[in-house]
Amino acid sequence: MQSVYLKFYVTEKHHHDGKLLYEWLLEQARKLDVPGGSVFRAIAGYGRHGRLHEDSFFELAGELPVQIEFVLDAALADKLLEALRAHKLNLFYVCYAVEAGVV
Repeated sequence: MQSVYLKFYVTEKHHHDGKLLYEWLLEQARKLDVPGGSVFRAIAGYGRHGRLHEDSFFELAGELPVQIEFVLDAALADKLLEALRAHKLNLFYVCYAVEAGVV
């Protein structure tokens, strides 16, 4: 089945509407009946600001990259992105076509 892979990148400490941003994103997706989503914490990374974040530095606790990902149909991905745009969030994401199914 043709689907899209939609992934957001945030840091683990970011909040929105009183919740951790990755938890809030999962809730928004669930409200739109997105069939599932996952969150993964990185051990190191850097983003558009060029600052390296690594698990080994105590002073960077809470600043590690987090990925929130969904596999869903394109129309539902557009619906989710539109819902997020209404909140005027500054979220980086990638979206690309994938084939997904269950065997």
